[in-house]
Amino acid sequence: MSAAFAAGLSTGCGGRGGGGAPTQAVGGSIADELNLAGISHATGGPEPDLVVLNARIYTVEPAQPTAEAFAVKHGRFSAIGSTDDVRNLVGSGTEVIDAEGMTVTPGFIDAHSHPAGAGLNELTNVNVNFRTIAEIQQAMAARAADTPPGTWVNGFMYDDTKLEDGRPVNRYDLDAAVPNGPASIRHRGGHTGVYNSWALEAAGIDSETPDPQGGHIVKDENGLPTGLMQERTGGLFSGVGESRPPATDEMRRDGVAIITQKMSAAGLTSFHDAGVGSVTAYDDAYREGMLHCRVYMLLRGAYARMRNAGVRTGFGDEWLRVGAVKMGADGSASERTMRMSTPFIGRPDDYGILTMDQDEIHERVEEAHRAGFQIGIHANGDVTIDMVLNAYERMQREFPRADSRHRIEHCSLVNDNLLARIKAVGAIPTPFYTYVHYHGNKWVEYGEEKMKMMFAHRSFLDYDIP
Repeated sequence: MSAAFAAGLSTGCGGRGGGGAPTQAVGGSIADELNLAGISHATGGPEPDLVVLNARIYTVEPAQPTAEAFAVKHGRFSAIGSTDDVRNLVGSGTEVIDAEGMTVTPGFIDAHSHPAGAGLNELTNVNVNFRTIAEIQQAMAARAADTPPGTWVNGFMYDDTKLEDGRPVNRYDLDAAVPNGPASIRHRGGHTGVYNSWALEAAGIDSETPDPQGGHIVKDENGLPTGLMQERTGGLFSGVGESRPPATDEMRRDGVAIITQKMSAAGLTSFHDAGVGSVTAYDDAYREGMLHCRVYMLLRGAYARMRNAGVRTGFGDEWLRVGAVKMGADGSASERTMRMSTPFIGRPDDYGILTMDQDEIHERVEEAHRAGFQIGIHANGDVTIDMVLNAYERMQREFPRADSRHRIEHCSLVNDNLLARIKAVGAIPTPFYTYVHYHGNKWVEYGEEKMKMMFAHRSFLDYDIP
């Protein structure tokens, strides 16, 4: 899950049925709904649906930054103030929660995550979030035992730098676990994967195979593929092996329900799904009361259909809303593939990978911008951020739009020039923050100088960038 958390903008978390009211509301911008002078009422009626008492409430409202209690009616804050005052509102049908001094904050927003895909992975693939190669092999072998020969066995949540073995997984490790069919394990960052020999040989990938556009086949000192495939290499495996039965709409819906329940339990009341191919899973969960957070959908596969139907950014309601058009222009910070102006430490010829060139960025940005969409482009490295800004600046010169709010997803490596341009064009970075901690042992490959300007939250604030 990415970072860029901010306080929630409206109440409601806990699930919604089709056309009905939220079943519970615990997050939100109280200031939008209440006059915070003492205790005040916003939604009327004799009794609230829910009150929370004896809490340490942070309202994110300068006029009244803290309170002890609040009430909720019809999914909206209806009162806030002291415990004694709010207790007087309790009726026979009111649910009462004694917080016993616990802290209550507005709900958090995850501004870049992939919950629908994560939920489907949990239901269909093998979670290999382990710390030894042997454990990964055991999990993959167990799935292979229940899989027909020649059918894909796919793992997810692999992380090369977390292994106690002191080396990453290679093709031969997967061969031992899955010898009779194609297999892969996807890095938790989503930009690279390791494939077994069965898959590589069936795809015709050997020492002579050139890199595809926007991708890289990693080879050892003898020129043989190690099994590690980076960025746009998935197309090389088209037609290889048999796929497992396709996911049903019900499975996709259930995946959304599983992940949004986990996010809600962690205090996330809203998130931006940074790559929605189809809105069906979210819509089905929404209609059946299984959606536990509000969703801002960054469109991939669904974009063209929505554009042709006249749908634009902002279409929807407070639970499901069409967001930006999602594009990806370079590699990953955590997988050490993002495109930079200087090379990785110890790899003097490796500057990272571009997955779009400048002409393609210009073309696709113009199409989406002129159609009235917000745009969100994955750009980690300084080279890629520069290219994205070139396109955004061009649009504002030639087809200006007030407050277009185009995004730079991740925006990981910046400099003073890029920061000034981001501010001037009104772009919005959506940077990581948990990466700094979780992926800390990866940053040695970037070096001390780069790290001074990576994940530069303080610099964004200093430049008054939202």
